[in-house]
Formats: sequence, C-alpha cells, structure tokens
Amino acid sequence: MSGFKGNKFTDRAEAAAAAKKAMLEKFRAKPAPDDPTVLARAAERKAIAEAREIRAAERKQIRDAEDARRLAEDEARLAELAAQAAVELQRKAEQAARDEEIKAQRKAERDARYAARKARR
Repeated sequence: MSGFKGNKFTDRAEAAAAAKKAMLEKFRAKPAPDDPTVLARAAERKAIAEAREIRAAERKQIRDAEDARRLAEDEARLAELAAQAAVELQRKAEQAARDEEIKAQRKAERDARYAARKARR
C-alpha cells in the first residue's frame, strides 16, 4: 500500500498561481477591437438590433391602428346607445302623455257622471 500523498501548501499555492497565470493569458489573448472577426460580430449585432427596432416599430404601428379601430367602434357603439336611449326616452314621454290624456278623460267622465247624478236630485 502506498503512503498518503496530501497537498502541501506550496503545491496549492503553485496551482493557484498557475490558474491566475492562465486567466491572465486568456485575457491577453482577446482579439483587438480592429480585428475582422470582432468587427463582423459587431456589424451582425448592429443588424440584429436594427431589425429588432424595425419589428418593434411595426408592432407599435399595428397596436396604434388596432387602438384607433377599437376607439372608433366604441364611439359608434356609444352613439348607437345614445340614439336608443333617446328613442326610449321619447317613447316613455309619449306613453306618459297618453297616460295623462287617459287620466284627464276618465276624470272628465267621472265628473260628468257626478254632475248628472247631482242634476237628477
């Protein structure tokens, strides 16, 4: 059986230093801003962003048109309801006038009967 080979502090410190060095090399290996691949990616991102803005503007235009259509429908519905309410109000006024006329006619008939009854006595 072999003996235990534990990590010593120096081994761990060397491993940490090597990791830091690898990260630093990776950072330094980044392409320059004028590299063709970086420029191509930037142009691609810009085209995607412009296309996204165009689609957003189209969606906004569609939403605005839909809102305008709904508003026109609501106004037409309100105008129709107002017209129906006016017709109903007119009908109720005519019915009230007929009821008053019938009341007056009945009162006149009742008064005539009363006067005839008084005249007979």
